[in-house]
Amino acid sequence: MLKIEIQPNWVLRDAKGMSTALPAVLALLTAVSKLGSISRAATDCGMSYRHAWGLLREFSTQFGAELVLKVRGQGTVLSPLAEKLIWADKRIAARLTPILDSLASELQQELASVLRELAPQPLRVTASHGFAIAALMTALETQGVTVDLKYRGSTEAVAALARSECDLAGFHVPVGALGAAVAASYTPWLDPKQHALIHLAYRMQGIFVAKGNPKGIAGLADLARPGVRFVNRQLGSGTRVLLDLLLSGQGIASASIAGYASAEFTHAAVAAFVGSGMADVGFGVETAARHFNLDFIPVIREQYLVACHSKALGTPMIATTLDIMQSAAFKATLEDLPGYDGTLCGTPMKMEDALS
Repeated sequence: MLKIEIQPNWVLRDAKGMSTALPAVLALLTAVSKLGSISRAATDCGMSYRHAWGLLREFSTQFGAELVLKVRGQGTVLSPLAEKLIWADKRIAARLTPILDSLASELQQELASVLRELAPQPLRVTASHGFAIAALMTALETQGVTVDLKYRGSTEAVAALARSECDLAGFHVPVGALGAAVAASYTPWLDPKQHALIHLAYRMQGIFVAKGNPKGIAGLADLARPGVRFVNRQLGSGTRVLLDLLLSGQGIASASIAGYASAEFTHAAVAAFVGSGMADVGFGVETAARHFNLDFIPVIREQYLVACHSKALGTPMIATTLDIMQSAAFKATLEDLPGYDGTLCGTPMKMEDALS
């Protein structure tokens, strides 16, 4: 079956109601930023130099400001306006991608229901969004497994499994003393007699700061300093629960942190906010920080787990999932993610060990 993808698309509309889509010029600006040359950027985007210049002139006219500037010794660089556009696009993609992926999966299953005789039974996955689980979904689809994916908070994921609304639930638990406290929000939904746990990856959570750490952030206590703007994850997310516990353990009142009530739905969205200068600091997984060229201050290691019904372990789809997780190729994929450790990927876990 064909795979459906839904992508955000900017539209610029003038006073007369005329609209122009921005993806082409955003891709061109991104290439200019990377290559420092309009001609090389045009080639990279598969367009002629003349067409590239035409796009830049057209949008510069519409915005009333230049998008690129010639700088002696640096070649062609982006103007402040273009930089804002690029970062806005990154924030939009980081914020919406999990939501759109879930919607695309939902739409794909609706179409499959019409063509049920042609479509295989999907593997239903409800999971906390993360880079390792996203990589697993890609690997499954590459192997021909149809996935019905919903990104939700960790607690929502295990609750969905308990209600038999999904086949796999993805969630994360810190390693060490805080593990039991975080696990307390999951254990009402997980029964050792009915459910099995499988280790997906270890990952590092910590503090995101701009390159060079201009605010001099050294640890969680600095989040409450005057003049420090924080961007948070949404209520109910495993990372928000973890951060609440970390702050409580250090006697730091969340009300003293500017921006603590903000809510972003992915690690990447938090990193994009910090990278764009809209916040000074965030909290999340190291991979997101490195993706947006941020500095990262490690705070705590955790493990990402997937849960399923014990009786489903022998089914073809779960068996295929385990084969992928245990493969050298997939473990190598996880090792390429900054802050992730895939050494034990695919290892069955005793519930009392994983959630203690």
